[in-house]
Amino acid sequence: MKVSGRLFTIGLVTAWYSSNIGVLLLNKYLLSNYGFRYPIFLTLCHMMACSLLSYVAVSWLKVAPMQTVRSRVQFAKISVLGLVFCLSVVSGNISLRYLPVSFNQAIGATTPFFTAVLAYLMTLKREAWLTYVTLIPVVTGVVIASGGEPSFHLFGFIMCVGATAARAFKSVLQGILLSSEGEKLNSMNLLMYMAPVAVVFLLPAALLMEKDVIGITIALARDDVRILWYLIFNSTLAYFVNLTNFLVTKHTSALTLQVLPPYYCIFFDWFIQLLSNSVFSPCIGMLCVHIHCYCYAFFGAYLRSLVTFFFFLSFIFAKWFCICIKIRGFGFFQVLGNAKGAVAVVISILIFRNPVSVTGMLGYTLTVFGVILYSEAKKRSKNNS
Repeated sequence: MKVSGRLFTIGLVTAWYSSNIGVLLLNKYLLSNYGFRYPIFLTLCHMMACSLLSYVAVSWLKVAPMQTVRSRVQFAKISVLGLVFCLSVVSGNISLRYLPVSFNQAIGATTPFFTAVLAYLMTLKREAWLTYVTLIPVVTGVVIASGGEPSFHLFGFIMCVGATAARAFKSVLQGILLSSEGEKLNSMNLLMYMAPVAVVFLLPAALLMEKDVIGITIALARDDVRILWYLIFNSTLAYFVNLTNFLVTKHTSALTLQVLPPYYCIFFDWFIQLLSNSVFSPCIGMLCVHIHCYCYAFFGAYLRSLVTFFFFLSFIFAKWFCICIKIRGFGFFQVLGNAKGAVAVVISILIFRNPVSVTGMLGYTLTVFGVILYSEAKKRSKNNS
């Protein structure tokens, strides 16, 4: 049973990674490389698929218990959330037309900053001072990454920041509007009600702002039928992002050392002590330098930057993952989420071959490290209160 449980969890995490990274890369391919420059219509396809598939999953497959909307007031609140939700998705898709996935992910990692600021402005909720201090590297990292981004585009940057802020705004707004026990909905039911509302907003927007998009899509399909399969697969994948996110949260929220065999835990305990030892810290820094110099001598600038960046992130995530495992799965889901962004960056660079710089990569690494510190500070503050 333990082995099957571990395999099930690994399968869920793999599906979650695959769907998240897959829809991100396919969006980028369609909007930039393929030439399908209609982000509102693409988002409309996503929301239509989410409307249909979420109903099937909740009503027929019983993935989550069905929750009904109890009043017009609750429906109005869900509609507001649906509007903010579709604005965030549309803005994110628009940004992919102009920005590489790597820079898009770096900006998206600043969500905690916007969440903390908006939570204070909207609810006057103050965090511990240490929590706000950890947001400094989050913002600083994006500033550094922006300065070192070879493919920087101002409009794409504004859209991506807007999408990130809208995601944070939705999470804060959801906590305010659906705060009572009678109005709370799990993520699958909330998606089932929000997605049709988003379709209602997006359909006229697509028809008005993206002239003759349906006719153009039909014409494209006549020339290349693959566009239909791309849209169907992409829209289905967009739903599976939400489904796998729900399932991973459900099955890893109480995750403990049962995920790993006992001998792994002994290894991780030793590894934590090794990484925490002040004697080894300079050695790790020197190893990073040596790896970069080795790549400089034998490979091109593109590959050496990528390898160095990957090593930095691997070290950070390995250290934090070990700490999380040692304290019985504490923050396991956050580890997976931050690592997912790093994996998406590396894969997108390998696929799209967008130019990268060491400065941009270091900026993204700093941002991710700040997010890790922010998560830990939030947990400690919550435990102390």
